[in-house]
Amino acid sequence: MAGGVISAGWGTLFNKPREYGPHWEGFGKRYGMRLTGVSVSNAMEAGLGAMWGEDPRYVRSQSESFGGRVGHVVKMTLVARNRQGQLRPAYARYIAIPGNNFISNAWRADSEATVGNASLRTVLGFLGRMSGNAFQEFWPDVRRRFSHQ
Repeated sequence: MAGGVISAGWGTLFNKPREYGPHWEGFGKRYGMRLTGVSVSNAMEAGLGAMWGEDPRYVRSQSESFGGRVGHVVKMTLVARNRQGQLRPAYARYIAIPGNNFISNAWRADSEATVGNASLRTVLGFLGRMSGNAFQEFWPDVRRRFSHQ
């Protein structure tokens, strides 16, 4: 939800897309657009993943090294565990993130409803997943460190 506020705030600050305007109503439209996009993507990934036995949840790394943990964050953006617990390509995610971004062109402002913009949103979707993984990986350690001080 916080990512949506930041994203909508950024879009409102620079008035992108212009069709929404640089005001609270425009902020609301931008926030709603992001929320519907994330919701559709998550529903697609969960539905397809459930049929195929993919578990999209992030599990923290067992590595002690920073590099090992960062590698795990990146890897888990692209793979998911199957019913047997083995890592496999996250096919449901590969369909859901681009699928949502291209489907949403149907209800986006005309200036955003392009193949180029949908492709950029797809890349940002995977980077967003990676950022979420990084947060889950490192936040418990950061919180623990600050709670002791």
